[in-house]
Amino acid sequence: MLFRSRTQKGGAQKISFRNSKIMNITQELEDLLRTVIERGASDLHISVGRRPTLRIDGQLVQIESKDVVSDDFAKQFVREILKEDQRARFAEEKEIDFSYGFAGAARFRVNVFVQRGHLAAALRLIPTKVLTLDELNHPPILHNVTKMSQGFFLVVGPSGQGKSTTLAAMVDEVNHRRPCHILTIEDPIEYLFTNDKAIVDQREVGQDTKSFHAALRSVLRQDPDVIMVGEMRDPETISAAITAAETGHLVFSTLHTNNASQTIDRIIDSFPSAQQNQIRAQLAGTLLGVLSRRLIPKVGGGRAGAFELLMANAAVKNLIRENKTHQIDLVIETSAEEGMISLNRSLAMLVKKGDISYEDAMVHSLNPSELRILVSR
Repeated sequence: MLFRSRTQKGGAQKISFRNSKIMNITQELEDLLRTVIERGASDLHISVGRRPTLRIDGQLVQIESKDVVSDDFAKQFVREILKEDQRARFAEEKEIDFSYGFAGAARFRVNVFVQRGHLAAALRLIPTKVLTLDELNHPPILHNVTKMSQGFFLVVGPSGQGKSTTLAAMVDEVNHRRPCHILTIEDPIEYLFTNDKAIVDQREVGQDTKSFHAALRSVLRQDPDVIMVGEMRDPETISAAITAAETGHLVFSTLHTNNASQTIDRIIDSFPSAQQNQIRAQLAGTLLGVLSRRLIPKVGGGRAGAFELLMANAAVKNLIRENKTHQIDLVIETSAEEGMISLNRSLAMLVKKGDISYEDAMVHSLNPSELRILVSR
């Protein structure tokens, strides 16, 4: 066995690795990662009782040429991809995020965890090339956001919808256009940036800093112009990010929310009621916009991006201050001339262009009855 559980004081279970003979696991790992790349998959799942499984165009597909994952294989697989210090962390916490480089050909964002007493892993392929905003078919107004000297811009959406890809495109556009200092805080580091006009310093939580909050506490002493926070996970991180935007920095970050109005509510509601008016005022003063994105299966293969884009104009800022975020959807709907777009309008355009099916659009819509009307026009 590659690990054993032992009982600590208080009855808690701790996972402990020990050496074991690894039989062809290196070759098997390389073969699986090559399969991910060759088949254009976004993710690889290793779970006991099921063949290694790929996510292709949003759908899970088992690799039929592989055997069902056994408990022993899962242990060997995890041991192979974890470094010694990572094994110690995993043994303590029973889950870990990290990045994994494969033969100079690709990088993966990896999460290893325990489920029903078995080890499991989810690996997401990180493309080696940072795509541009135009290559990603993003709304053109996002170019203006990358030119701003200060403010707070959020990319939101469910997991696996390309938030990190969008942030990378925005950061790299700044990198190629402005002589400035960009500092990223990520868990783990995903895309690797090559310094161009900017200096890009990338810090990984767990390796280069203890936490997002700890990194943000010291970030202002590192003379950044642009700060990218991989994810805002707690009120302390949110507060520090907003404060950085207030004090003359351009800040990019992500949240796992569905749309712009929900994002603003989530930020404010994460604070105690006594602090919410202050956060509301700070957010109204710093917010540049919120991009919510979805990846929809394309007709004929691949995936197309659908977007909701809120730009924080005077009306939006007033709604935030006055706690009337439920009216933000109406502002988005009536502000197309300012570059805003609702998710339903984006989905309807993709359906009319023949890029996605009507059925898939309806599945991803937050207001299917409205979408039905837009598509019929």
